[in-house]
Amino acid sequence: MSHSPDDPLFPGTPQEFLASWSATRGNLRRFLEDRALPPIDEESQRTAGEAAAAAAVQETFGIELDAFSSGVDSVSGSIQAAGGFRINAPDPDIPQDVGAAAFFDVDNTLIQGSSLVVFAIGLFRKKYFRISEILPIAWKQIKFRITGSENAADVAEGRNQALEFIKGKSVEELVRLCEEIVDSSMIDKAWPATRELARMHLNAGHQVWLVSATPVQLAQILAERFGFTGALGTVAEVKDGRFTGRLVGDILHGPGKRHSVAALAAIEQLDLARCTAYSDSINDIPMLSMVGTAVAINPDNKLRREAARRGWQIRDYRNIRRAVRTWGLPALATAAASLGSWRVFRRNRPEE
Repeated sequence: MSHSPDDPLFPGTPQEFLASWSATRGNLRRFLEDRALPPIDEESQRTAGEAAAAAAVQETFGIELDAFSSGVDSVSGSIQAAGGFRINAPDPDIPQDVGAAAFFDVDNTLIQGSSLVVFAIGLFRKKYFRISEILPIAWKQIKFRITGSENAADVAEGRNQALEFIKGKSVEELVRLCEEIVDSSMIDKAWPATRELARMHLNAGHQVWLVSATPVQLAQILAERFGFTGALGTVAEVKDGRFTGRLVGDILHGPGKRHSVAALAAIEQLDLARCTAYSDSINDIPMLSMVGTAVAINPDNKLRREAARRGWQIRDYRNIRRAVRTWGLPALATAAASLGSWRVFRRNRPEE
């Protein structure tokens, strides 16, 4: 399209026209900003920004902004407790698969039974607690062992008890005790097959994170000993090197794990569709359902049913329980009785 300098619609040269049009657009923008659409105040801008962030978080992770913020608090608290973001550097000889990670629950997934109870008993043996304080936790462990599943109310109550126990205690002292207890009582309780799964992820260049309701200091020492990338755990507030008895962010149980994994994914730019999560508990459905691959490890009955319904992988390393499901308790009891009778016969038979 062309025009002449005499054209009343396009006065002057093309350069003059463009300059005039730019000035006109600038004047129009200023008019709209100053009169028709005046700048909004700071409070309104913050509200608009939060709404945009909430929409983005909801679209990306399927959670509310407050929940995401709580997850960020938990992740930042874990980073502070570790003295850095990652506990172990990746193997320089293994190309890193950027964006891929594996998330492992601890209790009955990586460690047989409850790590918190093992930890509490270890502290009691070192006279950190009184017997009256340890009995309720011991009872919860008995229930956990019998039923093979955890109770949300027990977890919440245990959290409150733990926070009260450590109030005013030295962080440095607790970390030292954590190291001693992990080395003496927990390393040998790890499921070898679960450790091998984690090693396979590391060998593939994936990040490997523990995500547990257990105290973050304990989870991080476990991650350090096993050579994992890092650990997210329940973070107790610290002031002047001592615990205040208050919590930072979520207790990492149930939805709390989902919130923290979402925050970690945003920080580390993880592609959750390429990530894997492992757990034994129905309470971890929020975390398991947010990744591309979910695996039920030593699952409780509810998780086993849900995993089967959703087509998730199921891996059970508990030999006794697996044998009961395969052969039935009466058959196993008969076999045990027969074996016992045979041993008695062998012991009492006359010498030839």
